[in-house]
Amino acid sequence: MSEVHPNTSIKLPKNTSQIRTVDIAVVGGGIVGKACALGLAQLGLQTVQIAPDLGQVVAAPEGSQWGQRIYAFSPGTQKLLAHLQVWDAVDHSRMQAVRDMRIFGDRGESQDQLHLSAFEAGTPQLAWIGESNLIEHTLDQASRFQNKLERMNGAVEKIQTIDDGVLLHLKDGSSLRAQLLIAADGANSPIRSELGISAKEESYSQNAAVANWICSSAHLETAYQWFLPGGDIVAMLPLPNKQVSMVWSTSPENAADLLKLDFADWAEKFSSIANGAIAAQLGELKLNSIPATFPLRRIQASRFIGPAENPKVVLIGDAAHVIHPLAGQGLNLGLRDVASLLHVLSKRESFRLLNDIVLLRRYERQRQGDTSALLWVTDKLKKLFSASSSTERQLRNWGLGMVNRSHFIKRRLIERALGDADFE
Repeated sequence: MSEVHPNTSIKLPKNTSQIRTVDIAVVGGGIVGKACALGLAQLGLQTVQIAPDLGQVVAAPEGSQWGQRIYAFSPGTQKLLAHLQVWDAVDHSRMQAVRDMRIFGDRGESQDQLHLSAFEAGTPQLAWIGESNLIEHTLDQASRFQNKLERMNGAVEKIQTIDDGVLLHLKDGSSLRAQLLIAADGANSPIRSELGISAKEESYSQNAAVANWICSSAHLETAYQWFLPGGDIVAMLPLPNKQVSMVWSTSPENAADLLKLDFADWAEKFSSIANGAIAAQLGELKLNSIPATFPLRRIQASRFIGPAENPKVVLIGDAAHVIHPLAGQGLNLGLRDVASLLHVLSKRESFRLLNDIVLLRRYERQRQGDTSALLWVTDKLKKLFSASSSTERQLRNWGLGMVNRSHFIKRRLIERALGDADFE
């Protein structure tokens, strides 16, 4: 685990001439970290990205089997990736546009549903569904040709905040000085912990079971979601070639049992849950991936910059927030962090350094409001549909129908889901 020493009066090593200096260092190797590093370099900033797995080549997905890690990409995310000159390079034969979303309550009544339509909203699509490694591969390719970006396959051992930035000591013995450090090091962020930034964390006592399926009936470019009695949530997201990706949020015990099912057991499961609505909608489902499971939790950092007395570090992505997958907004929220940071830094006044506290607080104010609102809504929806009393059950199902009948509310929901971001 890295050590962070927020001591502004710390003495630098005598051989400072041997310490490389860059504008910004990004620690973390996921999609959010890679997009951030690429965007910063495109601003003309000398950027170094550091992660233990950057030396591993993310192969372009191919063949009829889709990867396990599937994401929904909002139009706001598409706008960012287009700005980074990545979107057009993505293999769009492996991306599925979503034109409709249908969300069903847990009573099985026809009126207990919410239908969101791209046509009604006046937008070409509500989202795209695609593989994580498809986007990562394309980001890797773009990064190779960005001369302001260096990628280091390594790990940070110790971080010191100094008057003019941060000093990073790597495990290979080398050191690096940067004006600003971007922490994109995941939900269990060592940098966040060592900075002393507290994070409110809550386990949902659920795991997500994920798997991909070939369906005999057309999915009609529609993302489906069923709330089930007892708190389970099953989402079926459309993929190309009559395939769907399942995200089933359930108890850890049931998730483990789902991984053990064979073809006949799965057929029986789909015919019984949601009163058979899944099988009725998508037809016969044939497993097309190895099922996997991961725990679900909610995390929100108390601050998005640090340390408190002399901030030189910015948190982005899962290091700042983790959200329940029922809204499909986890990755999009992290990429909105990237868009906001790029916007703040690109519009900075000429007299401000990259680590100017005014700039960092601008970023923090923008992101905390957006993040808090989405985390709150998602958390309340999850808990509302987990409640078991008859009154709460009637209320939540009535609410779905009520929202479905209000074009104004639906339009506001769609605008929120589109996730527009200003970074230019």
